Amino acid sequence: MWDLLLAPFMIRAVIAATVTGLAAPGIGTYLVQRRLSLMGDGIGHITVTGVALGLLTGTSPTYTAVVVAVIGALAIELIRTSGKTTGDLALALLFYGGISGGLVLVQLAGNGAFALQGYLFGSITTISPDDVVVALVLAGIVVVAGLALMPQLFAVSHDEDFARASGVPVWFYNTLVSVLAAVTVSVAMRTVGLLLVSALMIIPVATSQQFARSFRATMLLAMVGGLVASLGGVVISAFLNLPPGATIVLVSLAGFVATSPVGVVLERRRRARVPYEAEALPLHETTEERHRHVHGPGCGHLAIEHGDHVDYVHDGHRHAVHVTGEGQHYDEH
Repeated sequence: MWDLLLAPFMIRAVIAATVTGLAAPGIGTYLVQRRLSLMGDGIGHITVTGVALGLLTGTSPTYTAVVVAVIGALAIELIRTSGKTTGDLALALLFYGGISGGLVLVQLAGNGAFALQGYLFGSITTISPDDVVVALVLAGIVVVAGLALMPQLFAVSHDEDFARASGVPVWFYNTLVSVLAAVTVSVAMRTVGLLLVSALMIIPVATSQQFARSFRATMLLAMVGGLVASLGGVVISAFLNLPPGATIVLVSLAGFVATSPVGVVLERRRRARVPYEAEALPLHETTEERHRHVHGPGCGHLAIEHGDHVDYVHDGHRHAVHVTGEGQHYDEH
């Protein structure tokens, strides 16, 4: 067992799985927040053209994949922000165009169809030392940028209008998220494959959302989950002779299914502690007219005791009844 784990190809696979498991969920958290969960899938199919272009020209498919993926991500963002079409439609247009162009180029390359399979479904055990170096550098950029620029990236991902009103350059940061997603897809294509990369970007995020109550916690837990799934999938696939990419995704799915009951229990406990949101009640308008209804223990309205006063909820409004030595004082509104 130790001979297998310490083999050079296995060490390279573990390094690639580590950086992929951290980078993919890290940028995937922003995509989920922007409701663009399938963007990784769309960029993955565009990247097929980049891989095929590398096979056709005899250059490294990794470099051509990065260039084409970034161009595709910029095109998606440009179409999405132009107002002429929605983000989903832009993804669909480039989705089919990218994969069709890749298949045509692969056919022109002659024997490139077999090599393309390693990029479509992943081939982490055959990754070269040069590819490991590229993966380390690119994944490091993605992780550092995602963590260092978290306030700005979260602002534009959560509410573009508010971010724009606050003076945040929305277009720049939206484009940056798209470019980082394209780089992540290029990094992960040898680990899980272009057809499965979106799963590693989204599933750990969905798992962490069951426990985390803040964006930062969601992102960090998702990165930990992606790391565990990647390393576990590589080790399991090596010992059982299974496809590494598919095994990593299945391990990630198993983690989501296993933790779902815990997430449901935690959500129920949280709702039990907070029966209703105070903001859900309409604001009470202040007037000179005194409220004629006298609230008290038998009035039939919801009463909430607060020490020196009692709040009654009547017609969707809160009415405070202060208990003093001289009796009850009813607030004017």
